[in-house]
Amino acid sequence: MGQKLLMKGNEAIAEAAVRAGCLHYFGYPITPQTEIAHYMARKLPKVGGVFLQAESEVAAINMVYGAGSTGTRVMTSSSSPGISLKQEGLSYLAGSQVPAVVVNIVRGGPGLGGIQPAQSDYFQACKGGGHGDYRQIVLAPSSVQELYELTVEAFNLADRYRIVAMILGDGILGQMMEVVEFRDEEPIEHYEKPWATTGHGGAREQNVITSIHLSPAVLEKMNQNLQAKYEIIKQKECRYELYNHEEAELFIVAYGTVARIAKSVIEMAKREGINVGLIRPVTLWPFPQEAFEKVIDRAKAFLTVEMSSGQMLEDVLLAVNGRRKVYFHGRMGGMVPVRDDIMNIVRDIYKRHVKKAE
Repeated sequence: MGQKLLMKGNEAIAEAAVRAGCLHYFGYPITPQTEIAHYMARKLPKVGGVFLQAESEVAAINMVYGAGSTGTRVMTSSSSPGISLKQEGLSYLAGSQVPAVVVNIVRGGPGLGGIQPAQSDYFQACKGGGHGDYRQIVLAPSSVQELYELTVEAFNLADRYRIVAMILGDGILGQMMEVVEFRDEEPIEHYEKPWATTGHGGAREQNVITSIHLSPAVLEKMNQNLQAKYEIIKQKECRYELYNHEEAELFIVAYGTVARIAKSVIEMAKREGINVGLIRPVTLWPFPQEAFEKVIDRAKAFLTVEMSSGQMLEDVLLAVNGRRKVYFHGRMGGMVPVRDDIMNIVRDIYKRHVKKAE
């Protein structure tokens, strides 16, 4: 690692994108992620890149589609309502297998909502907010350092699998400032892109980037190829953190900013003689079911904590599959789970499932 800088989360994302070789950014301002666009507007012209503020989010995602079709590394960013407007374009990108990186710094909703942080876009990101049977890789950083590192990794994953990779953060992560330690050299992966529309001069067949297939048999085959790719990603790219898990019998499941709060609860619980572990998904899709298998034999119960009505809860329930009791605590509309409230729930679960058994 090399240079250290105090940076806002949004700025770290933008700097990471440039370091990862992204020279094309198309976006539209919306709080709380507008600093990404500001940073790219200043930085990209200095490194020979292109920044363009589109006339709308719909225009921005289609510009990503066009630029990505040439094989260049391209990114857009927005916040919840803006990401909703991009859904058709995201489906087109998936159907055409055009790699791109999309950043969503989530704000409270539904509707226009407010500018405070939330995690209520989990369904949209992980279940496919656009039409059709498609998936996108979803990465969930929990620090400004991870915003940097996972943004670089998002570009590698996008190119590796010809897929959209999304950074799913929230307003706290985007706006907070922390020290970021940058690498002297980024681990940039380079791939041949014979599919790209780079011109052929008669030396090869013409490339056509499209997601329209009027023959049902052809469209089904394309879908089958996508599903096979998604299975490979599920096998190879699940990422997670297990924290204080070796002796724990109760487990909090949380991601992003909430995982940071959960770690504080775990230290609070230790002082009361309650051993609590943390499962922190880093990839929200593919969801890391493997993490649950590693602890299920000794886990007495799980507590999912989110800034939503319980969207990740559904994947936790699927991973646990009825083998243990799963509890939930969530705040919505920009409200953040409070350490003392979570701790009170932990005490209650401990009495029900651990103390009672003793």
